[in-house]
Amino acid sequence: MNTSVNTQVNRSETARRPAGADYALLPAVDIIEDQTGITLTADVPGVSKDNLNVRVEGGHLLIDAGISISVPDDLNVLHAEVRGGSYHRSFALSSELDTAAVEASLKDGVLTIRVPRTDRAKPRRIEVRS
Repeated sequence: MNTSVNTQVNRSETARRPAGADYALLPAVDIIEDQTGITLTADVPGVSKDNLNVRVEGGHLLIDAGISISVPDDLNVLHAEVRGGSYHRSFALSSELDTAAVEASLKDGVLTIRVPRTDRAKPRRIEVRS
């Protein structure tokens, strides 16, 4: 397996919180690598497209998302573990990945990010002549 993305996470570290957030949640992320690039799938329930910020900065893929879970006025909350806050994840990207061609989509609380390999990093078949 190639080391296209560095996923080291210190769950007690809070130094990289988005500005204004009371606390940051670490969404669960699956990373799948193939010959053409990597696909990251993050669980971000309660996030709308308007509250989502996916960007590449200095060789890192950053995911910030604000969450707000509304409760109908006629209900009383007896217990709530997550009422708001934000999600934050950061991944160091390999120079083999084309950060200018990143694509992201959000559907049903699942964020999917595709980062293709650069053309020079993709495997290619060499024709052997006789």
